[in-house]
Amino acid sequence: MEGRATVLSFREKFGYGLGDTASNFFFQVFNIFLLYYYTDIFGLTPAAVGTMFIVTKVVDAVSDPVMGLIADRTNSRWGKFRPYLLWAAVPYGIMGYAMFANPDFTYAGKLVYAYATYTLMMLAYTTINIPYSALMGVISPSSAERTKVASFRFICAFGAAWLIGTFVTPLKNILGGGDEANGFRLTMMIFAVISIGLFWVTFATTKERVKTPQKDSNLKSDFGALMSNGPWLALFLAAIFTLMNLAVRNGAIIYYFKYYVGDDGSPIFLIFDKTAVFMSSGLFAMIAGVAFTKFLSNRFGKRNLLIALSSMNAVLIAAFFFIPPQQYGLMIFVNCIGAFISGPTPALVWAMYADCADYGEWKTGRRTTALIFSALQFAQKMGLAVGAGVSGFILALFGFVANTAQSDSSMLGIRLMFSLFPALLAILGIVAVVFYRLSEEQVSEIEIELEKRREENS
Repeated sequence: MEGRATVLSFREKFGYGLGDTASNFFFQVFNIFLLYYYTDIFGLTPAAVGTMFIVTKVVDAVSDPVMGLIADRTNSRWGKFRPYLLWAAVPYGIMGYAMFANPDFTYAGKLVYAYATYTLMMLAYTTINIPYSALMGVISPSSAERTKVASFRFICAFGAAWLIGTFVTPLKNILGGGDEANGFRLTMMIFAVISIGLFWVTFATTKERVKTPQKDSNLKSDFGALMSNGPWLALFLAAIFTLMNLAVRNGAIIYYFKYYVGDDGSPIFLIFDKTAVFMSSGLFAMIAGVAFTKFLSNRFGKRNLLIALSSMNAVLIAAFFFIPPQQYGLMIFVNCIGAFISGPTPALVWAMYADCADYGEWKTGRRTTALIFSALQFAQKMGLAVGAGVSGFILALFGFVANTAQSDSSMLGIRLMFSLFPALLAILGIVAVVFYRLSEEQVSEIEIELEKRREENS
């Protein structure tokens, strides 16, 4: 293991961050456009899509922790986690494209195809993203360095999210020539190629530095160590509610602007329509917010800062219920303020995940980095799936019918999905973080103790 004072180079931190750029070329498309694609383009009912999102999580309930256990036990000349960035990139890209291939099947055939491709994509996502996330826990033994890495990661992630929010709608319109299905298919083909290349860059530019030999391969001991990790349990619950909030709100964006604001796809700035400008400006503000992560976390601590920023953002999300459709400028303003405030939160959360891995090793003597990240990633995917599923059920409950003028009831459902429902879920996530009891002082003490142990063992 390299010394505690090791400072990671810009090249390595940026290279690691590009892995989340690769992830977000698909993740953000799924998060923002997938429900819309399935209902308004592929022709599935909202309730059927909602059910699919939830039912397919049964596979993740098994595959995520299994992948974590496999990654923790992998030993290769490239390390434990980096090999998967090399091996799994191509299947990941292929399955992301396949989801939007739009075969001309019957309704039943389309539903089966959606189940199959969505499930296989989530398996590919698990295979590459759990090792990628766990890599941050071993890229440096220093919590401060990992926080910097997390900041780079989410600047790159939000950069990809900005590209998605800004260019997907005009790009699929240009490439499809008015055929939305073909536009999505060609757009995802481009994203697949880029994602594969970026994961390979991450593989080539990073290094694993924390190497702790496992005492044995006892699965019961690994899960016992995980369940005794109090800070991890708090973040596990917070992840579910936070990603439910994200899924419900992002899933509602297209519906909110298409049916409530009245965005017909006409450009208002160059080639960009109202929806694209709204998402683009918010993501610019979020990237700006990420830049303050290190300064603010040093001043207030990760836990307290996360609670404060998340609380302010929840209030601003709720405010959208009261903004009339004609006040587009006000929507942009409120969204940018909320996005700037929430910018540091993902980097804080992922740095806290890595701190949980240190805490678990310090407490039990077992370092289960990938298992910790895999279980948390399962919580995130569960939150996203349940949130997206709930969105489908809400649309069905309030009487939504695709590509028609909406009733007062369905319009109310769309507005609730974009404001009060996600705000409530954000508050529940904040309550869970309150129970995270790992202070910055404890993290520093744990780092020192673990370094002593590793030096003695080596």
